[in-house]
Amino acid sequence: MTFNQLNISEPVMRALKEKKYSTPTPIQQKAIPVAVAGRDLLGLAQTGTGKTAAFAIPIIEQLSKRENVKGEFRSVKALILTPTRELAIQIEESFRDYCKFTRLKHTVIFGGVNQNPQIRVLKSGVDILIATPGRLLDFIGQGVVRLDKLSHFVLDEADRMLDMGFIHDIRKLLPLLPRKRQTMLFSATLPKEIVSISKSILNNPLKVEVAPVSSVVDTIQQMLYLVEKPKKIETLVDILTEHNNKSVIVFSRTKHGADRIARTLNKRNIKCEAIHGNKSQNARQNALNNIKSGKSNIIVATDIAARGIDIQDLGVVVNYDLPDVAETYVHRIGRTGRAGKSGVAYTLCTTEEKPMVNSIQKLTGKRLKQLSSN
Repeated sequence: MTFNQLNISEPVMRALKEKKYSTPTPIQQKAIPVAVAGRDLLGLAQTGTGKTAAFAIPIIEQLSKRENVKGEFRSVKALILTPTRELAIQIEESFRDYCKFTRLKHTVIFGGVNQNPQIRVLKSGVDILIATPGRLLDFIGQGVVRLDKLSHFVLDEADRMLDMGFIHDIRKLLPLLPRKRQTMLFSATLPKEIVSISKSILNNPLKVEVAPVSSVVDTIQQMLYLVEKPKKIETLVDILTEHNNKSVIVFSRTKHGADRIARTLNKRNIKCEAIHGNKSQNARQNALNNIKSGKSNIIVATDIAARGIDIQDLGVVVNYDLPDVAETYVHRIGRTGRAGKSGVAYTLCTTEEKPMVNSIQKLTGKRLKQLSSN
């Protein structure tokens, strides 16, 4: 199937061709026709499956058909709510690509930065708003954002919203939305609370599901080192030396752990960047830019900070610390081995962490290949 077969309008097709996008991903093939028709949608998909285009293209298609007449003040017609600043920025970049040949205006708002530049853009009028929950509610409270003209609402990464404690904010936001709207909810998993929210905000939705959690790992080599804590850093150095020409994400359980790992590696002349919630937005964005430009090839990150980071051709994931739940392991390693490419994931496991390895193997149905460390 091609994008042409999805009957996409000429301005959006032109943008897709400029980006050399010709073949829609499975989630796009399933979701775009449904969403263009105006149906509510429940999408089950991991990060990296192309779900941003699955909701962005239908929104642009519908809003373009009723673009503002000249001189009419723009109001927010589409709201995309997402849990992290990094993901919000990436979604806004996608809208910038797809909207290029339309007259639609879009912007992104998030906390941790000066609000005045964001307010100026909003007051000039936008059609599409990408936001994180805290800054959005703050601006609504200030009267900077009004949602009375809203026709499209997307709740992205709903399970991560739950993990990060944003469900209360979402419940505060929902009564402020017009009852008559199209709603799309995307989540990698469906915990009970997300099922409850989906029932309250979706009207007769169509469920679209791709890449079940246990199948994401099929194209990834999964390696296991049984190593006690003092030897972890040496094992990590060995792995990074072996893969010194590849992009790597190293996962730490804590912010302080991420900083400690990054400091140790940099002292050994292994250039890397740490990303976590205590870093300023500029520091986090600079780290991502350095990875994308090739200035560095290693990011050390916590799970929450890494959510939304999408590095093309990521070759290696290292679980320096095991996650708290097995599903998070699948999210982590699913960042590599995308689009049919091969990837490799290393897990450094202490004696105390062995039960989590057992849980991971039970979830994925695959045994991690044990290697011997030096």
